[in-house]
Amino acid sequence: MHRPLFPFSLCLLSIIITISCTEVPMQTRPSPPDAGLDTINADNLAQHIQTLASDEFEGRLPGSKGEELTIEYLTDQFTQLGLSPGNPSGSYLQPVPLVGITLTNDPHLTLSSPSGTTTLDSSGQFIAWTKRVVEEASISDSDLVFVGYGVVAPEFDWNDYKDLDVAGKTVIILVNDPPVPDPDDPSMLDQNTFGGRAMTYYGRWTYKFEQAARMGAAGCLVIHETGPAGYPWEVVSGSWSGEQFDLVTPDKNLSRCAVEGWLTSEEATKLFARSGHDLESLKQSAVTRKFTPVPLNVKASIALENELRTINSSNLLAKLEGSDPNLKDEYVIYMGHWDHLGKDESLDGDQIYNGAVDNASGIASLLELARAFARQETRPRRSLLFLATTAEESGLLGSRYYGENPLYPLAQTLAAINMDAMNVLGPTQDITVVGLGNSTLDEILQEAAQIQGRTVRPDPEPEKGFFYRSDHFSLAKQGIPSLYTDPGVDYIDKPEDWGLKLREEYTNNRYHKPADEYDPSWDLSGMVEDLRLLFRVGYQIANQDTYPEWKFGTEFRALREQQLNAAR
Repeated sequence: MHRPLFPFSLCLLSIIITISCTEVPMQTRPSPPDAGLDTINADNLAQHIQTLASDEFEGRLPGSKGEELTIEYLTDQFTQLGLSPGNPSGSYLQPVPLVGITLTNDPHLTLSSPSGTTTLDSSGQFIAWTKRVVEEASISDSDLVFVGYGVVAPEFDWNDYKDLDVAGKTVIILVNDPPVPDPDDPSMLDQNTFGGRAMTYYGRWTYKFEQAARMGAAGCLVIHETGPAGYPWEVVSGSWSGEQFDLVTPDKNLSRCAVEGWLTSEEATKLFARSGHDLESLKQSAVTRKFTPVPLNVKASIALENELRTINSSNLLAKLEGSDPNLKDEYVIYMGHWDHLGKDESLDGDQIYNGAVDNASGIASLLELARAFARQETRPRRSLLFLATTAEESGLLGSRYYGENPLYPLAQTLAAINMDAMNVLGPTQDITVVGLGNSTLDEILQEAAQIQGRTVRPDPEPEKGFFYRSDHFSLAKQGIPSLYTDPGVDYIDKPEDWGLKLREEYTNNRYHKPADEYDPSWDLSGMVEDLRLLFRVGYQIANQDTYPEWKFGTEFRALREQQLNAAR
């Protein structure tokens, strides 16, 4: 069942915002979007996903045969579409220097206290690594200190490290934001402290490790809990096993903690009990500003041995130049990450992390949108960039590298539209915006959704912090208004909770696991509809006279204003 598509006008009116339209010279007037919309189809998407997620591509790990095949495939596709190389040097590639760190020993975490010594096994009780570019890293008899949620947020008058000298110590931290109760209704979360139910960046594990390093800790261990983390322990162990990547930095990451890692909630509970503390009680105390760090009277020791290699990975970038000579040096980015987790030969049975949904579906979408715009009789006024990033699974490294080393001026980049894990389950009446309310891109999407007879809804799981977990975040941190949509949850002709149940099933059973494989029974008509929606959004941005903006109160608005003012 498909909703009808109606002709698109550059002068659509929204009840939320009004976009002004001016006369465009005939030689630069873009053609209507119909030709592009009509060319988007499920067969092309299926072929791309099948290829990229095939066993031949070996899980598309950076620095592997899978990267070589992926680069060859994408370069060939961009060339066939007639898109120009996106790097001004004349290449489709932007080299991204990475360092690969592979743990070569089987580390054990030794915990010593007056009650005795316990040794944890890395096979299922904890996982640890180092981001330092060194062959050996360790902590020895490091005092363990519980620092609650590990947050230092002056704007909320919050400091979990108050009066603590963490030099040489290892901090134990809870995942997610402090769930502060609403003072008027304790059954609800306080919307004025952190994000209420919605996760802020303070809740992300990346922030926990970064802040621990800023405080000078020797080690940092995050307690895993499936609900607050947003994924089961198998995702943690799968994501941090095997070779780990980071960007090459002048200081070799020596500013990071010597050891980083996760503890299972079961082992954390036992650890706190052995030290004479109840973890659940301490969790309750950690949701108030009065919380102070709690020494556990336990010392931790662990030694890591690494094998290092330098990798020249690549982002891929193709360009469709705009038709307006006055605007062709301004850009709209469509983006998605091409990488996944490669293969793990230590596994029994299937060893390849094919990454069909995450994110062969996003790269297939990138190629299909590029093809759709290339089929337009007249190009949009502004230029379009199609960016396929590397090492997203290693911490958004490829997009971070582009954000810090942009090939085109950030002030002239109007928006980034990210595609990560697309809809493979059929058409929906709705579309989800992760981070709804952050920018005026929402209004443009709402207008396009109305044309399809669809509604726009916020993320149904804001506590999982998806806005901070995909590549658009790297560009948002650089000031660029960014849009990240997820599949809707109101599937046509399906029960009300059908979509959310399948979303949970995917997270529990296939996300970051070898089971994320192409399924010929998928209904890709929903992905087609979503891409037609995103096509309209990019088309509108590329042709309208106004720039998208961050909304008041977002953490990116001030940077964007400084950027634009400096460019004037």
